[in-house]
Amino acid sequence: MSDYLLKATAFDGEVRVYAIRSTDTVEEARRRQDTWATTSAALGRTITITAVLGAMLKDDAKLTVKLEGNGPVGAVIADANAKGEVRGYVINPHVDFESNAQGKLDVRRAVGTEGTLSIVKDLGLKSNFTGQVPIVSGEVSEDFTYYLANSEQIPSAVGAGVLVNPDHTILAAGGFVLQMMPGASEETIAKVEKQIESIDPISKLIQDGKTPEEILELLIGDKTQLNILEKMPVSFSCPCSKERLAAAITSLGNEEIDSMIKEDHGATASCHFCNETYTFNIDELKALKTS
Repeated sequence: MSDYLLKATAFDGEVRVYAIRSTDTVEEARRRQDTWATTSAALGRTITITAVLGAMLKDDAKLTVKLEGNGPVGAVIADANAKGEVRGYVINPHVDFESNAQGKLDVRRAVGTEGTLSIVKDLGLKSNFTGQVPIVSGEVSEDFTYYLANSEQIPSAVGAGVLVNPDHTILAAGGFVLQMMPGASEETIAKVEKQIESIDPISKLIQDGKTPEEILELLIGDKTQLNILEKMPVSFSCPCSKERLAAAITSLGNEEIDSMIKEDHGATASCHFCNETYTFNIDELKALKTS
Protein backbone atom coordinates (compact mmCIF):
# COMPACT_ATOMS: atom_id res chain seq x y z
CA MET A 1 0.00 0.00 0.00
CA SER A 2 1.37 3.41 -0.97
CA ASP A 3 1.04 6.45 1.23
CA TYR A 4 -2.11 8.50 0.85
CA LEU A 5 -4.36 10.95 2.64
CA LEU A 6 -8.14 11.15 2.85
CA LYS A 7 -10.18 14.33 3.23
CA ALA A 8 -13.69 13.93 4.59
CA THR A 9 -16.56 15.58 6.39
CA ALA A 10 -19.01 14.06 8.86
CA PHE A 11 -22.31 14.82 10.53
CA ASP A 12 -23.55 16.97 7.63
CA GLY A 13 -20.41 19.09 7.52
CA GLU A 14 -20.15 19.79 11.23
CA VAL A 15 -16.84 17.93 11.35
CA ARG A 16 -13.87 18.03 8.99
CA VAL A 17 -11.47 15.12 9.27
CA TYR A 18 -8.26 13.92 7.61
CA ALA A 19 -6.47 10.58 7.92
CA ILE A 20 -3.07 9.69 6.49
CA ARG A 21 -0.76 6.75 5.98
CA SER A 22 2.80 8.12 5.82
CA THR A 23 5.02 5.07 6.35
CA ASP A 24 7.01 5.30 3.09
CA THR A 25 7.27 9.09 3.32
CA VAL A 26 8.69 8.99 6.84
CA GLU A 27 11.04 6.15 5.89
CA GLU A 28 12.42 8.21 3.01
CA ALA A 29 13.03 11.13 5.38
CA ARG A 30 14.67 8.78 7.89
CA ARG A 31 16.91 7.29 5.21
CA ARG A 32 18.04 10.68 3.95
CA GLN A 33 18.55 12.14 7.43
CA ASP A 34 19.98 8.94 8.98
CA THR A 35 17.86 9.50 12.09
CA TRP A 36 17.95 7.23 15.10
CA ALA A 37 14.75 5.78 16.53
CA THR A 38 13.54 8.53 18.89
CA THR A 39 14.48 11.25 16.43
CA SER A 40 12.69 9.35 13.67
CA ALA A 41 9.53 9.43 15.75
CA ALA A 42 9.81 13.19 16.34
CA LEU A 43 10.56 13.92 12.69
CA GLY A 44 7.97 11.42 11.45
CA ARG A 45 5.16 12.81 13.58
CA THR A 46 6.01 16.34 12.42
CA ILE A 47 6.16 15.35 8.75
CA THR A 48 2.89 13.44 9.01
CA ILE A 49 0.94 16.33 10.51
CA THR A 50 2.60 18.85 8.21
CA ALA A 51 1.44 16.81 5.21
CA VAL A 52 -2.14 17.02 6.49
CA LEU A 53 -1.91 20.76 7.08
CA GLY A 54 -0.51 21.16 3.57
CA ALA A 55 -3.49 19.27 2.16
CA MET A 56 -5.75 21.92 3.68
CA LEU A 57 -4.20 24.52 1.37
CA LYS A 58 -5.23 25.33 -2.20
CA ASP A 59 -3.47 25.58 -5.55
CA ASP A 60 0.23 26.53 -5.21
CA ALA A 61 0.12 27.49 -1.54
CA LYS A 62 2.65 25.92 0.81
CA LEU A 63 3.64 26.03 4.46
CA THR A 64 6.69 25.55 6.65
CA VAL A 65 6.60 24.14 10.18
CA LYS A 66 9.33 24.65 12.76
CA LEU A 67 9.15 22.78 16.06
CA GLU A 68 11.97 24.12 18.19
CA GLY A 69 12.20 22.85 21.72
CA ASN A 70 14.95 22.74 24.32
CA GLY A 71 15.61 19.03 23.78
CA PRO A 72 18.73 17.51 22.19
CA VAL A 73 17.26 17.02 18.70
CA GLY A 74 17.16 20.80 18.21
CA ALA A 75 14.73 22.19 15.67
CA VAL A 76 12.52 19.92 13.56
CA ILE A 77 11.60 21.57 10.24
CA ALA A 78 9.09 20.38 7.65
CA ASP A 79 7.28 21.90 4.72
CA ALA A 80 4.42 20.77 2.52
CA ASN A 81 2.15 21.90 -0.28
CA ALA A 82 -1.42 21.25 -1.37
CA LYS A 83 -0.35 18.38 -3.65
CA GLY A 84 0.64 15.92 -0.95
CA GLU A 85 4.35 16.65 -1.26
CA VAL A 86 6.23 16.98 2.03
CA ARG A 87 9.80 16.98 3.29
CA GLY A 88 11.56 17.53 6.60
CA TYR A 89 14.80 17.46 8.52
CA VAL A 90 16.10 17.69 12.07
CA ILE A 91 19.17 19.50 13.36
CA ASN A 92 20.57 16.58 15.38
CA PRO A 93 19.52 13.25 13.81
CA HIS A 94 21.52 10.99 16.13
CA VAL A 95 19.46 11.23 19.32
CA ASP A 96 17.92 8.18 20.96
CA PHE A 97 16.76 7.14 24.42
CA GLU A 98 15.36 4.17 26.24
CA SER A 99 11.56 3.84 26.03
CA ASN A 100 9.52 5.98 28.42
CA ALA A 101 7.34 4.71 31.27
CA GLN A 102 4.57 3.84 28.78
CA GLY A 103 6.97 1.71 26.74
CA LYS A 104 7.02 4.22 23.87
CA LEU A 105 9.78 6.20 22.21
CA ASP A 106 10.55 9.18 24.45
CA VAL A 107 9.78 11.94 21.95
CA ARG A 108 9.04 14.45 24.72
CA ARG A 109 12.59 14.08 26.05
CA ALA A 110 14.08 14.42 22.58
CA VAL A 111 12.06 17.50 21.57
CA GLY A 112 11.91 19.19 24.95
CA THR A 113 9.00 20.77 26.80
CA GLU A 114 9.96 24.41 26.36
CA GLY A 115 10.17 26.24 23.06
CA THR A 116 7.90 27.19 20.18
CA LEU A 117 5.89 25.71 17.34
CA SER A 118 5.64 28.10 14.42
CA ILE A 119 3.93 27.77 11.05
CA VAL A 120 4.49 30.06 8.07
CA LYS A 121 1.97 29.86 5.22
CA ASP A 122 2.81 31.15 1.75
CA LEU A 123 -0.60 31.72 0.18
CA GLY A 124 0.68 33.68 -2.79
CA LEU A 125 -0.17 37.02 -1.20
CA LYS A 126 2.08 40.01 -0.58
CA SER A 127 2.97 38.76 2.87
CA ASN A 128 2.99 35.34 4.49
CA PHE A 129 0.77 34.28 7.37
CA THR A 130 2.78 33.38 10.48
CA GLY A 131 1.48 31.77 13.65
CA GLN A 132 3.42 30.74 16.74
CA VAL A 133 2.59 29.11 20.05
CA PRO A 134 4.64 27.73 22.93
CA ILE A 135 5.32 24.02 23.04
CA VAL A 136 2.93 22.42 25.53
CA SER A 137 4.24 18.86 25.78
CA GLY A 138 6.94 18.03 23.25
CA GLU A 139 4.90 15.04 22.11
CA VAL A 140 4.21 16.83 18.78
CA SER A 141 0.53 15.88 18.32
CA GLU A 142 -0.52 17.77 21.43
CA ASP A 143 1.56 20.75 20.33
CA PHE A 144 -0.20 20.90 16.96
CA THR A 145 -3.57 20.54 18.68
CA TYR A 146 -2.72 23.55 20.83
CA TYR A 147 -1.52 25.50 17.79
CA LEU A 148 -4.73 24.96 15.81
CA ALA A 149 -6.93 25.88 18.77
CA ASN A 150 -5.00 28.99 19.75
CA SER A 151 -3.34 30.38 16.63
CA GLU A 152 -6.03 29.49 14.09
CA GLN A 153 -9.01 29.32 16.46
CA ILE A 154 -10.07 25.87 15.24
CA PRO A 155 -10.96 23.29 17.92
CA SER A 156 -9.07 20.21 16.76
CA ALA A 157 -7.85 16.77 17.73
CA VAL A 158 -4.50 15.76 16.25
CA GLY A 159 -2.82 12.38 16.37
CA ALA A 160 0.35 11.05 14.76
CA GLY A 161 2.31 7.89 15.39
CA VAL A 162 5.57 6.36 14.20
CA LEU A 163 6.75 2.83 14.91
CA VAL A 164 10.40 1.98 14.34
CA ASN A 165 11.93 -1.43 13.57
CA PRO A 166 14.98 -2.73 15.49
CA ASP A 167 17.16 -1.78 12.50
CA HIS A 168 15.82 1.81 12.75
CA THR A 169 13.74 1.59 9.56
CA ILE A 170 10.12 2.74 9.80
CA LEU A 171 7.57 0.00 10.50
CA ALA A 172 4.48 2.22 10.29
CA ALA A 173 3.55 5.88 10.36
CA GLY A 174 0.32 7.79 10.04
CA GLY A 175 -2.11 10.09 11.75
CA PHE A 176 -5.23 12.21 11.69
CA VAL A 177 -6.54 15.72 12.17
CA LEU A 178 -10.17 16.20 13.20
CA GLN A 179 -11.71 19.67 13.36
CA MET A 180 -15.03 20.98 14.59
CA MET A 181 -16.58 23.45 12.18
CA PRO A 182 -18.35 26.67 13.27
CA GLY A 183 -21.90 25.86 14.26
CA ALA A 184 -21.22 22.26 15.26
CA SER A 185 -23.85 21.14 17.75
CA GLU A 186 -23.04 20.21 21.32
CA GLU A 187 -24.41 16.75 20.56
CA THR A 188 -21.96 16.25 17.69
CA ILE A 189 -19.04 17.56 19.72
CA ALA A 190 -19.90 15.18 22.55
CA LYS A 191 -20.18 12.21 20.17
CA VAL A 192 -16.83 12.92 18.57
CA GLU A 193 -15.05 13.52 21.86
CA LYS A 194 -16.41 10.26 23.27
CA GLN A 195 -15.38 8.36 20.14
CA ILE A 196 -11.82 9.72 20.17
CA GLU A 197 -11.46 8.78 23.82
CA SER A 198 -12.66 5.23 23.13
CA ILE A 199 -10.30 4.28 20.29
CA ASP A 200 -6.80 2.92 20.63
CA PRO A 201 -3.83 5.31 20.39
CA ILE A 202 -2.94 6.15 16.81
CA SER A 203 0.35 4.25 17.06
CA LYS A 204 -1.60 1.08 17.98
CA LEU A 205 -4.02 1.60 15.06
CA ILE A 206 -1.10 1.97 12.69
CA GLN A 207 0.63 -1.08 14.13
CA ASP A 208 -2.55 -3.06 13.52
CA GLY A 209 -2.42 -2.01 9.87
CA LYS A 210 -5.49 0.22 9.89
CA THR A 211 -6.01 2.09 6.63
CA PRO A 212 -6.93 5.79 6.47
CA GLU A 213 -10.51 4.70 5.65
CA GLU A 214 -10.67 2.55 8.76
CA ILE A 215 -9.12 5.28 10.90
CA LEU A 216 -11.79 7.72 9.70
CA GLU A 217 -14.55 5.26 10.58
CA LEU A 218 -13.10 4.74 14.04
CA LEU A 219 -12.83 8.47 14.64
CA ILE A 220 -16.43 9.15 13.61
CA GLY A 221 -17.95 5.95 14.95
CA ASP A 222 -20.71 5.84 12.35
CA LYS A 223 -19.58 5.45 8.75
CA THR A 224 -23.04 6.39 7.47
CA GLN A 225 -22.22 9.90 8.75
CA LEU A 226 -18.92 9.95 6.88
CA ASN A 227 -18.50 11.68 3.51
CA ILE A 228 -15.08 11.10 1.89
CA LEU A 229 -14.25 14.02 -0.38
CA GLU A 230 -10.82 13.25 -1.80
CA LYS A 231 -8.02 10.71 -1.81
CA MET A 232 -4.57 12.24 -2.29
CA PRO A 233 -1.19 10.52 -2.74
CA VAL A 234 1.47 11.58 -0.23
CA SER A 235 5.21 11.44 -0.79
CA PHE A 236 8.56 12.82 0.30
CA SER A 237 9.50 15.39 -2.32
CA CYS A 238 12.34 17.91 -2.47
CA PRO A 239 12.48 20.48 -5.28
CA CYS A 240 16.20 21.18 -4.88
CA SER A 241 18.41 20.87 -7.97
CA LYS A 242 21.79 21.96 -9.27
CA GLU A 243 20.02 24.56 -11.40
CA ARG A 244 18.31 26.12 -8.38
CA LEU A 245 21.61 26.21 -6.50
CA ALA A 246 23.33 27.74 -9.52
CA ALA A 247 20.78 30.55 -9.49
CA ALA A 248 21.47 31.10 -5.79
CA ILE A 249 25.22 31.28 -6.41
CA THR A 250 24.71 33.77 -9.24
CA SER A 251 22.71 35.98 -6.91
CA LEU A 252 25.73 36.24 -4.60
CA GLY A 253 27.53 38.36 -7.19
CA ASN A 254 30.80 38.13 -9.11
CA GLU A 255 33.01 39.07 -6.16
CA GLU A 256 31.77 36.17 -4.04
CA ILE A 257 32.04 33.77 -6.97
CA ASP A 258 35.64 34.90 -7.57
CA SER A 259 36.36 34.18 -3.92
CA MET A 260 35.00 30.63 -4.33
CA ILE A 261 37.24 30.14 -7.36
CA LYS A 262 40.43 31.53 -5.80
CA GLU A 263 40.08 30.24 -2.25
CA ASP A 264 38.09 27.02 -2.60
CA HIS A 265 38.76 26.11 -6.25
CA GLY A 266 35.09 25.25 -6.60
CA ALA A 267 31.92 25.03 -4.52
CA THR A 268 30.01 22.24 -2.80
CA ALA A 269 26.64 22.49 -1.08
CA SER A 270 24.17 20.04 0.41
CA CYS A 271 20.39 20.35 0.79
CA HIS A 272 19.30 20.21 4.44
CA PHE A 273 16.09 18.36 3.54
CA CYS A 274 17.23 15.60 1.19
CA ASN A 275 21.01 15.62 1.79
CA GLU A 276 21.74 15.67 -1.93
CA THR A 277 25.16 17.23 -2.59
CA TYR A 278 25.90 19.48 -5.57
CA THR A 279 29.41 20.36 -6.75
CA PHE A 280 30.56 23.16 -9.04
CA ASN A 281 34.04 23.16 -10.55
CA ILE A 282 35.97 26.30 -11.50
CA ASP A 283 34.67 26.40 -15.07
CA GLU A 284 31.07 26.03 -13.89
CA LEU A 285 31.53 28.86 -11.41
CA LYS A 286 33.05 31.11 -14.07
CA ALA A 287 29.99 30.46 -16.24
CA LEU A 288 27.74 31.71 -13.42
CA LYS A 289 29.36 35.13 -13.30
CA THR A 290 27.34 37.96 -14.76
CA SER A 291 28.95 40.29 -17.27
